[in-house]
Amino acid sequence: MMCNQNPKSKIPPGRRPLRAGGQNPKYYTWILWTFFLITILLGVAVFSLAVGAVDLPVRKAFFLLTKGRGTPEYAILFEVRLPRILLGFAVGGGLAISGVILQGMFRNPLVEPYTLGISGGAALGVCVNMVMGGPRVLGPLATSASGFLGAMGIIFLVYAISARGGGIRLSRLLLIGVMVSFMASSLIMLVMAVTRTEDLHGIIFWIMGSLEEPSSFLMKATLFISLGGMMLSFLFAVDLNALSLGEEEAFHLGVEVDRVKKALFVIASLLTGCCVAVAGIIGFVGLVVPHLMRLLVGGDHRILLVASYISGAAFLILCDTLARVVIAPMEFPVGVITGLVGGVVFIYAMSRKGYSF
Repeated sequence: MMCNQNPKSKIPPGRRPLRAGGQNPKYYTWILWTFFLITILLGVAVFSLAVGAVDLPVRKAFFLLTKGRGTPEYAILFEVRLPRILLGFAVGGGLAISGVILQGMFRNPLVEPYTLGISGGAALGVCVNMVMGGPRVLGPLATSASGFLGAMGIIFLVYAISARGGGIRLSRLLLIGVMVSFMASSLIMLVMAVTRTEDLHGIIFWIMGSLEEPSSFLMKATLFISLGGMMLSFLFAVDLNALSLGEEEAFHLGVEVDRVKKALFVIASLLTGCCVAVAGIIGFVGLVVPHLMRLLVGGDHRILLVASYISGAAFLILCDTLARVVIAPMEFPVGVITGLVGGVVFIYAMSRKGYSF
């Protein structure tokens, strides 16, 4: 007995034909969501510029931009707060789309950018660098460089082990990444146990994350890499839609599964490694933001990637602002705020009636 099946039932959203007349009403909804999220991002950025230990009205920013050069207010606004906003935009967006890529690639909503051990490798590199006196000898760039090298080392190790025998099996890649992450964490605790007190303070503060980056070069490089990663990942949006059905279904839909998996793994790893090396370990952005955006805009990666990037940027900028103002003039590490706020939001989202993974 033959069963009636809809031939389009297994076609991913990115491969479905448009309706008659060439119009797809989803596109209008996506455009509206994009403009709405951009508006929120701009509002958060303006709020972050205005508030802090020294409150600066927004209308005063335009005056400072034209006639206020050399004043303390100008330095606070354009040399302290604006660079942090730009770095928050780059790091928040980069971590968010890394989370979208990895969750779509593994078909697992609990995977985040740090699951594969990238953060552990970066933290291990920074720990070794601080213990060896790298910042005192090589300057502030040594910390970010050692973090990036540590992250890349872990990525290479995980990839090399999981790719033995040809091809990448996602379950094998995930398990190896988790185990390598635990090993890196153990080595970090070993280094912290034998290090000096003054170095220990720097390691702990770095691990908790911060957007206070004195190097304008690193800030600009992170922004460039983050935006580049966003554009590259968008090229694979339709392939991610197909992978969400499973590797076998994606193969039958014409996706070069192995090539796509390798490309997505490299993009997500480089983005995460760069963000962690510059800003430290800032948790929950790559886990919470993709979940919330799936609830709001749906699972089609053509809009999910864009929405997650904008929302991740806004979320991190807002959390950094809260970290600056809660106990001003002192500040919390931004990783503490993202963990608290992200955890509360995530639990609330999961407790909603009808919510399911």
